[in-house]
This record gives sequence, structure tokens and C-alpha cells, in this order.
Amino acid sequence: MASVSSQPQFRYTQPPSKVLHLRNLPWECTEDELIELGKPFGKVVNTKCNVGANRNQAFIEFAELNQAIAMISYYASSSEPAQVRGKTVYLQYSNRQEIVNNKTTADVAGNVLLVTIEGNDARLVSIEVLHVVFSAFGFVHKITTFEKTAGFQALVQFTDSETASSAKDALDGRSIPSYLIPELTPCSLRITYSAHTDLSVKFQSHRSRDYTNPSLPVNPSAIDATGQISVGLDGKKLEPESNVLLASIENMPYEVTLEVLHTVFSAFGTVLKIAMFDKNGGVQALIQYPDVQTAVVAKEALEGHCIYDGGYCKLHISYSRHTDLSIKVNNDRSRDYTTPIAPVLSTQPSILGQQPPQMVGPAPGAPHYNGSQFAPAHQGPAMHPPTSGWSAGPPAVPQSMPGQMQNHQYMPPASMPSEYGHQMMHAPNGYHHAGPYPRYPPQ
Repeated sequence: MASVSSQPQFRYTQPPSKVLHLRNLPWECTEDELIELGKPFGKVVNTKCNVGANRNQAFIEFAELNQAIAMISYYASSSEPAQVRGKTVYLQYSNRQEIVNNKTTADVAGNVLLVTIEGNDARLVSIEVLHVVFSAFGFVHKITTFEKTAGFQALVQFTDSETASSAKDALDGRSIPSYLIPELTPCSLRITYSAHTDLSVKFQSHRSRDYTNPSLPVNPSAIDATGQISVGLDGKKLEPESNVLLASIENMPYEVTLEVLHTVFSAFGTVLKIAMFDKNGGVQALIQYPDVQTAVVAKEALEGHCIYDGGYCKLHISYSRHTDLSIKVNNDRSRDYTTPIAPVLSTQPSILGQQPPQMVGPAPGAPHYNGSQFAPAHQGPAMHPPTSGWSAGPPAVPQSMPGQMQNHQYMPPASMPSEYGHQMMHAPNGYHHAGPYPRYPPQ
């Protein structure tokens, strides 16, 4: 059998054609390289790259037949062969008269996306997390999850292909925000279009959800070990409540100390214990209250709000599986407030850069917030970095906080006015609410 180097550069077994077949190309040869190779002989109107088992073949199509003949004739008589990246390229006429680039299903835009979740903990990503991520771009009708040889996958159905395309363009190749999966390793999304147009969901469960039909029966798989339904009629998972909250802090130009967290969370009741730690490149904290009711009020009031004005130090809060924290030592990262302690001094310099002013009390004229008061009597002068009105008032449980939250519609990235995808909104109680959705700045 002849070696590659001894193969003829041209084969004349095919009659002349506007389409030329190229072999022995470098790995993953690009369209630009093919156009550059054919440019001296005429206008290249179409190409097809990375053909064959070794992805080292291609086709180029000229506008006129005589241009293709000119290229073949030139290299047949030239002492220098056609080359791409220093490799000799073998040319011949193709048996086709034009290149037809058939689009696969994955290239045709549709209203259903096929999502592959990649990462060590991909199979632990819940359907609720996927719903939050994709709802940022429009109403999600249905979601189904399953496992294939490609990994853990999901089908996400939108109203139309335009909404699906917007989500695909913004999310493909991106990672799920760490605050949505605080206990998991990073997971990224690989997205293509699906051939489906309307998913069939027969039950609400941990693997499938129909958000257009809240009266759909609940599959037994959605019932936890206690016999309680863990999926509501709206299709959302009923998160088990706890007296311990897990807080993830995002966008931290200023250091958030244990004392700052105590001031913030004490506004809703007595804080028994706090433990801070670093995870997934961010700062998280566990905050323990004496009862579940106080924790519920604090979570509803603080979720999505910022400790400082300007969108700084944003809080994302979920319930922890813990019920009683074990604090072995009182220091600048953990504290048990149920036992008297001496003042604790941090012996380590801050690595977070500029820090906000000490929060030993409210600034003159700044609004006060405690457990029973959420509407400022008056607005004081702006502070830098301005606090959100936190003060260590008498612990009490607020009664009307959830009703004061303002909801707003998340706009897709194409029309977002700011770097983070939407503008920070101000709730009437002085907190800053950025909505429940993750932020995806344009790539």
C-alpha cells in the first residue's frame, strides 16, 4: 500500500466540478483557511470543514466552474503543492455540483432546549435550581430531567423559540451560580435545541414539572420519608424549614464580618450562634435562631437583599439541614452568643481590600430598622459605603415584612441597562431587592 507522501496530489477520476474535495488537511482546519487557499483562483462561495473520520477532509465550492479548473490546473503543473499550515493538501474534483450544509436538529431553533449539566455533582442539581436559572429569560412551561450516556440532562420548554434562543445564547457554556448550589461543586451548562415542541409531563415529581398545570397529580416520588408532600400544587418543591439559615454572600468589595452578620440577622430575633466559612470561592455563613418561625421571617425578609447600598454584599439565603451548630471556639469566624465571652480580636489582616465603616450604631439621620419597625421615619444623608439601615435594636419578630417586598420582571440580557443584567431596585423598607433570578452578563 502506498504511503501518504507517495499519493498523487490530484485525481482525475471525476469530471470537472465547481466543488473541490480536499484531503490531508490539518486537524480542525477552519473555513477561513480554506477560503484563503482558494482566493487566488476565484470567489469561494461555500465550504464544508472537518469531514471524515479523522476530520482532515473538506470541500470548497467556487462561484464558477472555470475557477475550480484553474486551481486544479495550477497545482497540477506547479512544483510547489497546495499547503495549509505546512501540510501538503491533496485536491480532486468532487462528484457533487454544490455543497449542501444540512442543519442538524441541534442547529434549528425551537422552543425546547436540551440542557446537559456538567460537573462532579451534576446529578445533584435539582429541578428547582434549573427552573430559577431558566426563568430569568421567560416563562418556563415544563422541565423534565433524565440520565443518558452524555450525562445528566434536562429538557426545558419555553413559550416560543425566541425566548429559548435568548436563554441558550446567554447560558450555553456558563456555570450555575454558586449561591444556587452552595453545597455542590461547580456545574456548567451545555445547551442545544431539541426536536421536541411540547413535553409530555404526567406527574409533578423531582424529575418532571409542568408549571402550566398546578392541578397535575403528584407522583409518589415527590413525597419525602415523613409522608409529607415535598412538591406543592404550583410545582415547586416545598423546602423543609429550619431554625438554621445558610447565607451566601455575593459581590463583596467590603469585608463582611461576624459582627455585621449579627447586626443584620438580630433585627429579626435573637441570634444564638453564627459560623462563617469559605466555599466555592465565596463567603457563606450559618445563622442559628431559637425557633423556626424567626428563621422563616428572616429568610423571607433578607433573601436577595444587600447589606450595603449600591448592590454590595448581596444575601442569598436557604434553610440548612443543621438544627444546632457546634461552636468549638469563639473567634472572628464563629461565635456562640449563648455563652458569655471576652472581646475577640482578629489577628489576621483583611484580604478583601477596603472595609466599610464600623457598624457600632446608626449614622445620624439614617433610618433605623429592628424587628418591629421597617419603614424609615425619614431619610438621612448618604453614607459611603452606605449601609442599608441595619441597627441592633431590641430583638423582635416583624409581622408585615413579606408583604412589603416588591416584585419586578426580569428582563433578558439583550435589553439590560447594567453590567449585571438589571438595575437594583429599592424596596420601601430600605432594603435592596434584585429579584430571585441569577444574573448573566453578556459574554
